[in-house]
Amino acid sequence: MKSNRLTKNIILTAAVVGLLSVTSCIKDLEREPITDVTSASIFKDFANYPNALAKLYGGLAIGGQVSGDGGNYPDSDINGINGGFSQYTRLLYTLNVISTDEAVIGWNDGNLHTIHKMTWDSSNEFIAAAYYRVYTEIAFCNEFLRNVTDEKLASNGISGDNLTEAKYMRAEARFLRAQSYYHALDMFGNVPFVDETYLPGSVNPPQRIERAALFNYIEQELLACANELKDARTNAYGRADKAAAWALLARLYLNASVYTGAQRNNDVITYCNKVIAAGYSLKPNYGSLFLADNNVNNPEAIFTVNFDGINTQTNGGTTYLVHAAVGGTMPAADFGINGGWSGIRTTKAFVNKFPTSGVDKRGNFYTAGQNLEINDLGSFNDGYAFIKFKNVKSDGTPGAHNNWVEADIPLYRLADIYLMYAEATLRGGNGNLATAVDYVNQLRQRAYGNTSGNVTSINLDFILDERARELSWELTRRTDLIRYGKFTTGDYVWPWKGNIKDGKAVESYRNLYPIPAKDIVANPNLVQNPGY
Repeated sequence: MKSNRLTKNIILTAAVVGLLSVTSCIKDLEREPITDVTSASIFKDFANYPNALAKLYGGLAIGGQVSGDGGNYPDSDINGINGGFSQYTRLLYTLNVISTDEAVIGWNDGNLHTIHKMTWDSSNEFIAAAYYRVYTEIAFCNEFLRNVTDEKLASNGISGDNLTEAKYMRAEARFLRAQSYYHALDMFGNVPFVDETYLPGSVNPPQRIERAALFNYIEQELLACANELKDARTNAYGRADKAAAWALLARLYLNASVYTGAQRNNDVITYCNKVIAAGYSLKPNYGSLFLADNNVNNPEAIFTVNFDGINTQTNGGTTYLVHAAVGGTMPAADFGINGGWSGIRTTKAFVNKFPTSGVDKRGNFYTAGQNLEINDLGSFNDGYAFIKFKNVKSDGTPGAHNNWVEADIPLYRLADIYLMYAEATLRGGNGNLATAVDYVNQLRQRAYGNTSGNVTSINLDFILDERARELSWELTRRTDLIRYGKFTTGDYVWPWKGNIKDGKAVESYRNLYPIPAKDIVANPNLVQNPGY
């Protein structure tokens, strides 16, 4: 069991007891998810605040009101897809990793197969689930923020140290909302906009916000959070602090040319430097970043989604990333689990980014009984298995539960900051090129175990490949490929891109996912993304 984790004991309280009373988040995939009004009495007692906040963090970790998957109703936060399939990071993985060269999936559930083939349309239930999952999290955050304004804190008698802490929590809620809006911005573009002033049950549907305006909103929210959150590395593990806001600002600015048409590379450098100056350092062993005890002595983690195998039980999260990646002749016990699901593998395009000698420890492939070529997407044996997360601790002992995995998912870590700094410098930002090369070499020295992988110069294509090697399966690949103009174009293809074995270019409109068709019908303020 893990300690010093906000999500270990509080998510269960918030989710099962329902302290926030979010029991009728819209239970279909047809309308904007909205929470019921929280009982004002909950926020009169500061003892309830940590549990109320935990529901917001829980929205990233589990898919409903109880641990475990639950059914479509009433335990899942959104209907039409169960809590495991619709867990936040699992959906991010589906849309941002399975759609790329980093992963294929063998399952034929509904329209899941269209994601890697890049043949999805606006009726795709997994795209819709991601959209509603993002807005469910935004709704949770809005509900919390309605109840912690300065006026309500004063009227509820929250004062002294409790008032100070409540304001920190308010900043955390703003950060989590901004993060979800970032995911909406990145995946869907022009989307509905609701903040805490939009009351549940309103007869007026949410207004549409254009992508550039949403970029500005997220930027301003994160800048405010960067002033109001706890100092870097002073909050509890798994909770947002100033460095989390800086890291997300750096990522926002790195992709500014995609979102707004204007590059912001100097700003990338500024916020990367803030994170680096805060005292983070690389974890010496790369593989240990993804083990069951990756919360222990991890100086690299900036912000994580936490799982403990007992209270955060879901078929999403790292339970999915471990089980689904095990199949064929792979011994499940070596991964700390009771069996594999024979689902996700990787493509030869990704495999070929690593030296064939295996000296780069990040290229950890299982090849026995596996074919490099993918002739049949439905066969687990086609495509090398990729070993990343494990439900095993650093000392070799298994996690707390042999089914529910307790490894945490890093959303931001120092290695990403180093690579963003390097890329922004190459793109004309005011970083130092020698420093950028040094940051890259620090990552490669860890990966190789020595200096044999060091480079003396870098370019943008190298950084894109290095991001794939370092950050594989960490939910960034689609965004990276779009930034480089390689997600939909013929400049880079991989097996089964465009639904042909050797890959082909696809329509450029697929750089954005569609707004779910049912939401277009339900909300006359929305406009479907071009091409759909």
